Amino acid sequence: MAHLLHLDASARRASFSRELSRTYARSWRAANPDGGYVYRDLSADPVPHIGEAWTELCDYVLANGITDPARYHEAARTPALREAWKTVEPLLAEVLAADVVLIGTPMYNYSIPSSLKAWLDQITFPRMSLAGRSFVVTSARGGAYGPGTPKERVDHQERYLRDFFQGHFAVEDVRFIHVELANAVIDPALAHLKDRHEESYRTARAEALR
Repeated sequence: MAHLLHLDASARRASFSRELSRTYARSWRAANPDGGYVYRDLSADPVPHIGEAWTELCDYVLANGITDPARYHEAARTPALREAWKTVEPLLAEVLAADVVLIGTPMYNYSIPSSLKAWLDQITFPRMSLAGRSFVVTSARGGAYGPGTPKERVDHQERYLRDFFQGHFAVEDVRFIHVELANAVIDPALAHLKDRHEESYRTARAEALR
């Protein structure tokens, strides 16, 4: 049975990235009526940042050559490590159960929200593989960062996530759906770009429905 893990990271309750991820999730669930579905709001219910105990969990996994996530719990050998594992275990279980991981995220300051980074840190262990899964990222950016734009070089949102999924998780099936120029809706200095933003939004919504 197919399974979708749906995450949102925007600090805005009404955001373009949330709307796009919701659109994708609805379309996926309609196409997979018997599929499993789990939703997690990383902004409303933030994942704690990693601490020293998490680093010790990773050190044990690495030192003992453990690559099977089903054995990661072996690293929780002390009360402090067991407490850290209590945070990791449900988050990791959700990812391992998923065939598709859907992430709705804005670009903040050329990169990703700290809430999403905290989640990624908690679920990532040395030499782990999530190969065979698909990752879909629905994103909103205040400006234009696509190929050929002046700000393409400072897009540390898509580049970071794509490199992370491939480098840490061995996931090649990664899809990005962007709505750009979102700030044109509120910034008078960008008002002349509102039509381009609306076109980008229409295109992104259509992609999210596929």
